[in-house]
Amino acid sequence: MIEKLLQDKQLILFDGVCNFCNATVVKIIKHDTKNKFVFASLQSNIGQTVVNHFSIDSQKVDSIILVTSEQKYFIKSTAALKIGKHFSGFWVLLQICWIVPAPVRNVVYDFIAKNRYKWFGKKDNCMIPTPEISAKFIDI
Repeated sequence: MIEKLLQDKQLILFDGVCNFCNATVVKIIKHDTKNKFVFASLQSNIGQTVVNHFSIDSQKVDSIILVTSEQKYFIKSTAALKIGKHFSGFWVLLQICWIVPAPVRNVVYDFIAKNRYKWFGKKDNCMIPTPEISAKFIDI
């Protein structure tokens, strides 16, 4: 079922109540000129279906998951870097982070993720996409 949804796309699951995560999704959509990504919140039906399909512990991964059309998934800093490699400009500079081992990158990632609500705030409900970007969001 998931492979039918994605075909040649990559799915970004994100924390739908996190202001920082929502702002990041909007930024990714703006830079996704090749239309590579679709989105769903972790709290949505599709988000929960994907988490269950891959047996991902949502207590340990609660901010970003990247699922490819090849049925592979990536989490935390690896997901962020894989997303960033599709863009130019500032995003290219972040690719230098690949030289840092994932466990070290994830310490920084986890620190930011742990504090994201305190620093950036939180919504009571998941983001409702505007009509202009709603085609980029999937749900079942």
